[in-house]
Amino acid sequence: MDIGTWLREKDVAYFGKAFADYPDIRLRDARVEEVDINSCNGLLLTGGVDISGEFLSQENIDETQIKDPDPLRDTWEMAAARSAYNRKLPILAICRGLQILNVALGGTLRLHVDGHQHLSDENAQDLHYVMDTPFRFERVNSNHHQCLDRVADPLVVEAIHPPDGIIEQVRIRDYPWGWGMQYHPERHGMYRSIFDAFAKAL
Repeated sequence: MDIGTWLREKDVAYFGKAFADYPDIRLRDARVEEVDINSCNGLLLTGGVDISGEFLSQENIDETQIKDPDPLRDTWEMAAARSAYNRKLPILAICRGLQILNVALGGTLRLHVDGHQHLSDENAQDLHYVMDTPFRFERVNSNHHQCLDRVADPLVVEAIHPPDGIIEQVRIRDYPWGWGMQYHPERHGMYRSIFDAFAKAL
């Protein structure tokens, strides 16, 4: 089974470990090879740089808030997200990946969140769950400088960070299997259930 994805070099080891118990699953990395999402069984959208302004369907974009965009990656991930959604493939979207999914499905972003971008990879914060979900954790590791603003219609908010209201977890409405997290479950074993469920959904 193939999962289409685009991985930063520093994330290859994280996701290799996350799927280590599933030797039949192959991560097809569009950063290093040509990947046709239509030939894959699922889509994994991961962390990385900001989305290029040209892909954002919102007004009054301040380009100075967009850091080190990668239009080539944006092109592949936007097309892959829409194709995977239309085909109802299993989708797991993490950090930037959640933002890609939201924008691809018609949502918008807050382009800067004060005090978040310089937090360590181990930053832990409490979540408030606003609805039932199979993925519930007391604290999550979240560091980012952008976040969801207007939520795309196909997405349902499951959890927020109470002090600032930032959306930290969503699921795709009326969909076989699709979740997005602003935090980074690939970095800690405590989130094993997310990857187990994704692998099962494939």
